[in-house]
Amino acid sequence: MKRTVRQRIIKDLTKKMVFLAGPRQSGKTWLAKDIANDFKYSLYLNYDNAQDRSIIKKQNWLPTTELLILDELHKMPKWKNYLKGLFDTKPEGLQILVTGSAKLEVFHRMGDSLAGRFFMHRLLPFSLSEVRGSPFEHDLSRFLERGGFPEPFLAEDPVDAKRWRQQYINSLIRTDVFDIEIIHNLKALELTLSLLRCRVGSPVSFQSIAEDVNVSPNTVKKYIQLLEALFIIVRVTPFHKNIARSLLKEPKIYFFDTAMVENNDGARLENFAAISLLKSLYTKNDCEGAEYKLHYLRTKDGKEVDFAIINDGNIEKIIEIKQGDTNIHPSLAFFHKKYNFPATQIVYHCRAPYQSDGINVIPFNDYFSDID
Repeated sequence: MKRTVRQRIIKDLTKKMVFLAGPRQSGKTWLAKDIANDFKYSLYLNYDNAQDRSIIKKQNWLPTTELLILDELHKMPKWKNYLKGLFDTKPEGLQILVTGSAKLEVFHRMGDSLAGRFFMHRLLPFSLSEVRGSPFEHDLSRFLERGGFPEPFLAEDPVDAKRWRQQYINSLIRTDVFDIEIIHNLKALELTLSLLRCRVGSPVSFQSIAEDVNVSPNTVKKYIQLLEALFIIVRVTPFHKNIARSLLKEPKIYFFDTAMVENNDGARLENFAAISLLKSLYTKNDCEGAEYKLHYLRTKDGKEVDFAIINDGNIEKIIEIKQGDTNIHPSLAFFHKKYNFPATQIVYHCRAPYQSDGINVIPFNDYFSDID
């Protein structure tokens, strides 16, 4: 199954280094090796492998190499300086693809001396648009049950998908988390994660979780930031022109793996929508240099809309997700009428699209099959 971002990466490789980041087991290594098939002479090196590590340090590859793939390079001391020197002195015909997860994305946000030397692409789990033309083209229930990570999604036995998820969570919490920060109370982190799985789609109070876990609100905030850095969760904050004020408001939490949501079918549906929208915005930002962000809307008197697509600081569209209610949601109607925001209501159980008072109502499968 071809990944949507594949051709964009190949195009960018002719210009600069390409960093490919994303959650663990989202298919980065598979995609990198698939791209290598387009080259006559390619080399894949994983820093975790002792033999590969020696080749990396000595830069001991053949001068005929056209594509160099460096996996897990962020584990190398002073890896940024290494890449800077490698890129600045590389022969003209060498293209470089660097893959990784949390550390690459954190580095991308911070910026460094590598600025101007790389393009970033983020690979997220499968989406409906990405499985068009496959046997799973309209199988939304499979996404809700298994999530979009390639291995559980494609597994023949649904039990194997559950076993994958159990091992995946344990590996992230007990191994990957320590690549970023030392955690002294691992049980508290695990309990925080467990509570978040039951609160998807609702504003999350750090104070409330802190009381349940018996830690401070600042510790809960640190845990959530860590889970976000590991591509386990994403925070969606309420939109406000004053970004600092927005960050002080209660966020909503969504999981990159939709199947981790333990609340109910409605929460899983909203979670899947959030990750699909985020994936589309990442593509626009990574490939077009845009400044898209995902937020939600909420007033002090409780009027709330699930999502707001923000472009260059302004609302481009507001979106409400529903399981079966095709009647226009009152809050969506309120924001559309008062502020003239383009509005869309996306409904799981909806036979055909229609428009009411300027608001588009679109079947869930139709909408998310059409966005990359």
